[in-house]
Amino acid sequence: MDQLALLFALLLGALVSVPVGDRFGVPAPVLMTLFGGALAVADFVPDVNIPPDLILPALLPPLLYAAVRRTSWRQFAANVRPIFLLAVALVFVTTVCVALIARAIVPGLPIAAAVALGALIAPPDPVAATSVAGQLGLPRRLVSILEGEGLFNDVTAIVLYHVAIAAALSGSFSPWRAGLDLVLSAVVAVAVGLVLGWGANRLMDLLGDPTLQIGMTLLVPYASYVLAEKLHGSGVLAVLTTALFLAEYATDADDVMTRLAGHAFWDIIDTLVTGVAFGLIGLELHNAIHTGRGRWGELLGWSAAVVGVVVVVRLLWLLPATWLTKRLHARRNYEEEIPVSWRETVVMWWSGMRGVASVALVLAIPLKTDDGSPFPQRDVLVFIAFGVIIATLVVQGLTLPWLVRRLGVRADSEGEKEFEKELAVRAAKAAKRRLREIEQVEDLPDDLSEQMLRRAFDIGIRISPDMGEEERRKAQHQRVRRLKRVRRIQDEMLSAARHEVLAARSEPGANPEIVDRVLRHLDVRSMR
Repeated sequence: MDQLALLFALLLGALVSVPVGDRFGVPAPVLMTLFGGALAVADFVPDVNIPPDLILPALLPPLLYAAVRRTSWRQFAANVRPIFLLAVALVFVTTVCVALIARAIVPGLPIAAAVALGALIAPPDPVAATSVAGQLGLPRRLVSILEGEGLFNDVTAIVLYHVAIAAALSGSFSPWRAGLDLVLSAVVAVAVGLVLGWGANRLMDLLGDPTLQIGMTLLVPYASYVLAEKLHGSGVLAVLTTALFLAEYATDADDVMTRLAGHAFWDIIDTLVTGVAFGLIGLELHNAIHTGRGRWGELLGWSAAVVGVVVVVRLLWLLPATWLTKRLHARRNYEEEIPVSWRETVVMWWSGMRGVASVALVLAIPLKTDDGSPFPQRDVLVFIAFGVIIATLVVQGLTLPWLVRRLGVRADSEGEKEFEKELAVRAAKAAKRRLREIEQVEDLPDDLSEQMLRRAFDIGIRISPDMGEEERRKAQHQRVRRLKRVRRIQDEMLSAARHEVLAARSEPGANPEIVDRVLRHLDVRSMR
């Protein structure tokens, strides 16, 4: 098996892991990590030769962009306090604690190298957290906090990592310089993200075609990441800023085709890139095996100690941080999504899995320092980091579904239904208002006006069948049954039409482009 065949195997595994994970209740990223580990120990599988400095730029931008598409800027703004406590403060605390324990147990490890180790394993992986949490039916407030933590903690951790690596290479360290680098990195990243977001928004309006617009959304995250890094800013924060800007300002309510195709496209990209990323984590097992030869007991002991620090520090930080957030939340009159019970706090604690960013950062540790000597204890750092990643990702990822079921932490389905119903009512009322406006400027026949009024009500009914149960309950249920029947018959009619058009594609002289264009119109019609 060569490198290309290995890539195809990972892509296939990314697709297969989704239904298999759903079938057995195991998160797909965990399955892909196990799959990559199985490939790593197989004799016919080659070593992965991906330059470490390409892993983050190649994998992280699309994963971050796909994750941001599922949220909004206002959601982040509403949860800035709990996200700050997790994404910034907890990263600093974890980095310091890991550095202290690593410095104490690993002989000859400089403080700068220990800080680098702490920084690269401090941030929980945003992809792992959102992928796992999204499949478990957790309360939206927990998913929001985990998404915010996972998306923003890489910014802090990567800056700390670069500062520590620079200190290890040069042998000198300045706290003031490190703080200034952190601030400048954030300012540059936000500026780059806003400029590229604004430019991409204008350019997509110019392109017009849905295919070109979706292609632009794939290029923009990479451009934002690379440009920010070239200007010594945070590529991660730049991608987040660009994605949030586009999600806020580049959405056209009437651009149905682009929205439908864009969702499908990014679902595919998210699935494939996530699978490859976690497959690569498993494939790095061969490096750990090579490093551990003859030193298994010693290295496993050090790894276990660091894993214990990472897990315990997260719990000890979450308990008072959650209590403090609740106290402050009770004194202020605005919505903030916070854990409402100790059960939810425990689930948040156990969701702190490490992943792609940690692997990329540990592999990017230089081989030599500025004076030409080997980087101190590099092999040991790689082994310990890999041990933390596997322990948190596989162990916590496999047991998190059981823990969620055991504690009974579930989403508020009734609240979600109520919100869906509220949106359905608002949609129907908006349609009725627009109908009244049209009636004021156009002379509509009574039968047409009545028909349009019924369709305005149908808009809400199709979103939430329970929308009108307070009024006209019996009539509503009859209309729901009638709507379902009409929908079924219409679906069968459209299905027959699609089959007929698709059959024409194989007829002699048929133009496949015209057939596909007609078929696309029928597909869009089927979604209404």
